[in-house]
Order: sequence, then structure tokens, then C-alpha cells
Amino acid sequence: MRSLLLGQLPENLSGQRILDAGCGAGQMAIELARRGATVVGCDVSPRLLEVAQRRTPSELVHKISYESGDMLRHSFGSFDHAIAMDSLIYYSVPDVAAALGAISKQVSGKLLFSLAPRTKMLLAMWSVGKLFPRSDRSPMIVPHSVAQLREDLIRAKVERNLRPLQTVRSGFYISQAMELEP
Repeated sequence: MRSLLLGQLPENLSGQRILDAGCGAGQMAIELARRGATVVGCDVSPRLLEVAQRRTPSELVHKISYESGDMLRHSFGSFDHAIAMDSLIYYSVPDVAAALGAISKQVSGKLLFSLAPRTKMLLAMWSVGKLFPRSDRSPMIVPHSVAQLREDLIRAKVERNLRPLQTVRSGFYISQAMELEP
């Protein structure tokens, strides 16, 4: 998924400012910085950000700012592009639309993201998962339909075109790459 999303951006990102929303352990942020971008990597997990800082090569430290907290924070300023890889998969469709609407106001170029697609298998696993007590399971991934997301983006007055890119399947991992075109 990371390669697919990175492939949607120019190889040379010098002079570009990019938001890595939900950066986790920093793999995407590091790749973006290697291409020349100045990156704000944001995540709600301070522990993952500590891992990201340790993993960041010394020659790239000045190109990446790791920030703990909400990826929708307006204080981050404006960006040329934004990527939210697997950071929206726990949100309901209306919440995804609202989050994308908020982020898109700060981004002049591409807004790339991934979601769990609404497949029969994922819906079955999701339904079975709802039977177990919350303490016995990890956060619940919410399967999404492109058509429903498109409708909710219109309701949220997001004035960008939603473009499905490709579905990535690897073992238990299944995710749909998407773009909100400028």
C-alpha cells in the first residue's frame, strides 16, 4: 500500500510540504523525506512516534517533524499533499468524510488515503467480531463502500473528486487506495 500511494506522487518532492496523517512508526514519512519533501508526521500514539524518531536516518531528521495528537489539527498549516495510509480505517463513513473534508482544506494537491473495502469476507469478519466483548479484541475496522463515501463527501460539501485507485491484498491485509483529487 505504501508503494502504491507513494507512486501517486512525483519522484522529486523537493520544496513540497506533506502531511503524513497517522504516520505510525514513520516508514512513509521517511520515504517522503528521502524524495526531498518536508514532512509533518502526526499520530495519536506517542510510543509509535518514539519508534519513528529512532528509525529516522540522521540525514533526514531535519526534514521530518513528528507530532503527537489529532491529524486534523489546523495548527499544522498548509500542505502540498497529504497521505493517510490506514489511519481512517476505524472511522464510520460520515466521520471519514468529515475528516477528509477538514484535511482537504489544508491541502492544495493530492490527498491520498486507504480504507477497508466493503467485501463479503470483511463484512462477515466484522459481524462476527461484534459478538465479542470489547476488551477481547482490537479496534474494529469499518468496511467502506466507495458509493457511500462519495455520497457522504457530497453531504459534507467536500469539493474534490473521489477516485478509487487499487485494492491491495496480502494475507489478512486488504485495503483500498483512494485519492481526493484537487
